[in-house]
Amino acid sequence: MRAVVWNGTRDVRTETVPDPRIERPDDAVIRVTSSGLCGSDLHLYEVLGPFMNVGDVLGHEPMGVVEEVGPDATGLAPGQRVVVPFQISCGHCPMCETGFQTQCDNTRVESRGMGASIYGYSALYGSVPGAQAEYLRVPRAKDNVIPVPSQGPDDRYVYLSDVLPTAWQGVEYAEIPDGGTVAVLGLGPIGEMACRVALHRGAARVFGVDPVPERRARAAARGVEVFDLPSDTDELVEQIRERTDGRGPDSVIDAVGMEAQGHGTARLAQRAVSWMPKGAAAKLMETAGVDRLAAFQIAIDLVRRGGTISLSGVYGGMTDPLPMLTLFDKQIRLRMGQANVRHWAPDILPLLDEQDVLGVEDFATHHLSLEEAPEAYRNFQEKRDGTFKVLFRP
Repeated sequence: MRAVVWNGTRDVRTETVPDPRIERPDDAVIRVTSSGLCGSDLHLYEVLGPFMNVGDVLGHEPMGVVEEVGPDATGLAPGQRVVVPFQISCGHCPMCETGFQTQCDNTRVESRGMGASIYGYSALYGSVPGAQAEYLRVPRAKDNVIPVPSQGPDDRYVYLSDVLPTAWQGVEYAEIPDGGTVAVLGLGPIGEMACRVALHRGAARVFGVDPVPERRARAAARGVEVFDLPSDTDELVEQIRERTDGRGPDSVIDAVGMEAQGHGTARLAQRAVSWMPKGAAAKLMETAGVDRLAAFQIAIDLVRRGGTISLSGVYGGMTDPLPMLTLFDKQIRLRMGQANVRHWAPDILPLLDEQDVLGVEDFATHHLSLEEAPEAYRNFQEKRDGTFKVLFRP
């Protein structure tokens, strides 16, 4: 089959790799019909190379049609249309039963001290072959796939794999009061969808911050009050405080996290890591501060006293300095983590009917073949050609 594979820092290619097959009785194999390119994939493209191996198949946002099932993959049958959550969970351990599929007791990558395995996302999360491919093996299939209606375009359902539950959890964790206010830092796919979810769930005002004009325009068209990111962030904080009676918003969602291209000293550190031997580079990534915490610092400054910060963006460093005095003094609540897809899917699925209240059917800007993946990665990282959300059509 054809698949998008990692070949080095800023080097992805579309190559022929072996077809997946049933390896355990509870496996299924799906024929992928749509697979997203995620901002997190850019971390592999630029930053997390020390945890990648040449030939790793990328991607973790798929949907498709069941082709083959193992004898223990009960409830599934060839021809069934499904979405596959980005993480792999068992469905019955204490963590899964309490809605924390990302912390699954039976799929955690214990050797790395990490949570549940993730498709196409480095040795940190199990080196599981990914979903930017023609076919995908799904372990523990009956507990992982989400059946969806056989009718309707893929774009209506594919975001259940990651974008929708990540944005939904970001809003849930933000604890926005009824009729309250929220600022969303970063208007990429997750940030913009978080704005849409917040408005749908009753936020009175949503403030969106992003330096890219096209992204601000997209969010503004959905009723978001948008702001550029000035060089003097104090100016941004003051502008938003002026619209919240001088207090700051009730909640802030950081949808930026570890920047895929880095900045300043963080960028130098990330580039230095790419030149080091893999073992030493991986150790440095696990123990040193290679993130730029600008968005998180803004969130801490911006949120009102007693407010809540929700982190949806991925951070990777271990020694990043934090203003603990400010966090403590302002009595800020902080929640974070990978989205627990299966936990939120029942809340989201009813919204994906023909009314399309979240606007998912026109969310993607590009529908491309797998052969166009190398250019898609470059354009997405460099924000060229209007690239906002890419769906591959194998």
